Amino acid sequence: MLNLPVEFKEKYQRLLGDSQAKAFFDALNKENKKAFRINTLKPNQVSYDLSKKVPEISNAYYGEVNGQDPEWVSGTVYSQDPSAMFPAFIANVKQGDHVLDLCAAPGGKSTALAEKLNGSGVLVANEISSGRAKALRENIERWGIKNAVITNESPANLFPHFTQYFDEILVDAPCSGEGMFRKNPEAIKYWSQDYVLTCQERQKEILTEAVKMLKPNGQLIYSTCTFSPEEDEEIVSWLVETYNMKIVPIELASDKISHGKNEWGSVSGLDHTLRFWPQDGLGEGQFAAILQMPDGKIAKVKKRKIKKGDRSTRRLTKNDQKLVEKVLDKFNLNFDWTAAVVRNDHVFLPAIDKDLKGLKIVNNGLELGIMKKNRFEPSHQLAEVLGELPQEDVIDLENQDNYLSYLHGETVRVDSKKLKGFVLVSFKGLIFSFGKAANGTLKNFYPKGLRILKK
Repeated sequence: MLNLPVEFKEKYQRLLGDSQAKAFFDALNKENKKAFRINTLKPNQVSYDLSKKVPEISNAYYGEVNGQDPEWVSGTVYSQDPSAMFPAFIANVKQGDHVLDLCAAPGGKSTALAEKLNGSGVLVANEISSGRAKALRENIERWGIKNAVITNESPANLFPHFTQYFDEILVDAPCSGEGMFRKNPEAIKYWSQDYVLTCQERQKEILTEAVKMLKPNGQLIYSTCTFSPEEDEEIVSWLVETYNMKIVPIELASDKISHGKNEWGSVSGLDHTLRFWPQDGLGEGQFAAILQMPDGKIAKVKKRKIKKGDRSTRRLTKNDQKLVEKVLDKFNLNFDWTAAVVRNDHVFLPAIDKDLKGLKIVNNGLELGIMKKNRFEPSHQLAEVLGELPQEDVIDLENQDNYLSYLHGETVRVDSKKLKGFVLVSFKGLIFSFGKAANGTLKNFYPKGLRILKK
């Protein structure tokens, strides 16, 4: 049984009434639901049970994923709470759009938004925490996304670079986390009504910067993982009243999805927002809304001076091109690498051509690899991208022992002696890494930061 704060129970008893509050509290003491999405950018080859679908989302299923499964390691599936899938699902993203995921880590929503872009347009995935930004990069790379810029910035620092730039912005705002209580009971320790109000003020600060980056008629997807009206309906009301934004109706048919309550805010149309309650049986707690900016300029905003960076970027030399071509020529590509640039020996195809000097850039686009003395070494991100298409130069590890040894970072013996040099490495047909083949051995190029400890 969860040890819910008395103030929390009294609050929701008052808001929901006796019968609904009882159903709510009872549901919080039931087991949370696990689910996963299948990556539509890659071949849908999974060994999991696909009989229990998450409502509305065609590539989402109930079930548990192990972080050592080849489906996970290859970026074929993403483990995600089913309710948390909906903010990105409802986003009206079109191919070619400019999209911002402002509070992006660990990357579940970013990967879903990138699927909608399907390699076109640009996704800026931002995370203010440097530690969480690392996890964000790992998940975006694993998913095979090549048109994302990953930044480690505050919203205030992003704004001068991206004034009225984005067609859609998703803000999955930091919140009091009430919707995660049964999944993470530790969150209960931090809850208080004062904390709820602190989160509300923080959300307003984040959104104040976010709306400056939205194009006229652009759409803001606002979400939280809390039940608190102060952080949900009241924030949507504040956006409507402060910025003249319009609540966009969301058409979903499932009876496992509830709606916001007009009486919990100060504007009409709040019943067009979405609420996910544990008693509805879909997943954990979640709130989601779509708001549209009015046409025309929203307001005059004073641009901050953009700091100049000192990193230099250069084009590939003819010799660089030969070294890159020697490695990439044998693989089936879904991009043109000839426009790649080099910075600090890293070769990459930028996702965006804007001046990003002064921002903390974790990754910009597709990193092809690194230039070393008279040779080119392909990147792990490139291996995950190449897994989107059929490939011939692939060595499959064939058995679980070889697969786990490779994840540990070991060199493994392989039967194939026909393939030499850099090859793609797969298990159960799912590509997840590069290796280097020679004389029946496969040298390990799986990144050290991703390797697992040997039992």
